[in-house]
Amino acid sequence: MPRLFFAVLFSALTLWAVNFKLYLTDGGFHLVREYQVDGDRVRFYSVERSGWEEIPLKLVDLKRTEAERQARDADLRKEAAEIAAEDKFEREQRDERDRVPQEPGAYLLDGKEIKTVKVAESKSVTNKGRSILKVLSPLPVVSGKVTVELDGEHSATLVPGNRPEFYFRLSTEEHFGIVRLKATRKGARVVQTWTIIPVSKEMIEEQDEVEIFRKQVDDGLYKIWPTAPLEPGEYAVVEFTPGKGNIQTWDFAWKPK
Repeated sequence: MPRLFFAVLFSALTLWAVNFKLYLTDGGFHLVREYQVDGDRVRFYSVERSGWEEIPLKLVDLKRTEAERQARDADLRKEAAEIAAEDKFEREQRDERDRVPQEPGAYLLDGKEIKTVKVAESKSVTNKGRSILKVLSPLPVVSGKVTVELDGEHSATLVPGNRPEFYFRLSTEEHFGIVRLKATRKGARVVQTWTIIPVSKEMIEEQDEVEIFRKQVDDGLYKIWPTAPLEPGEYAVVEFTPGKGNIQTWDFAWKPK
């Protein structure tokens, strides 16, 4: 509907701009479609009377007529350029939107190719052991410290540059971003640390967040990338519910060649 409105508006403005005012020296004007100077006479096509007429040149303010007509033409060209730019932007947005798979998750932009990033298996680690975190199935709340870890020291997903771009499609509105992973002595990588307060059972998540840009491409679809170049290392795109022990992780690594 907005594009139809702009198209109708532009058509109306174009038709209106074809007609302009032929100003007279006494302050009046004729609404004309065109005019010609012929010696000491001005011949013009009257919009009001739908026909050609003539008037003495000395009665016409040509300077004011031309100045206003040229200004109006410039405004029309500017508006046409703005509408064309908006059309181009909307087409690009639509093309970008349609390229990203519909399934929720993280997708790496590698050149012109969009690659699916595999969701990693996160595990909660306490002094009593390790357990796999189930998606949308928060960990039973137990007071103390919990680390969310990924097995292995390195991600199998390597990004092509130090400012990787991801598309991230949400299934529901959640917190999401990019975090820097911390290596452990056990051959794993820490994503988050949870502190669970006794009595209140309040959970506080801590992670090493990377500052990112967020561009909303569509409902539930975002493009994200670091605001500054990444240092070589291990990272992840994460989605989590604050205070609920619910997290999903898509890990990656930046390793300069």
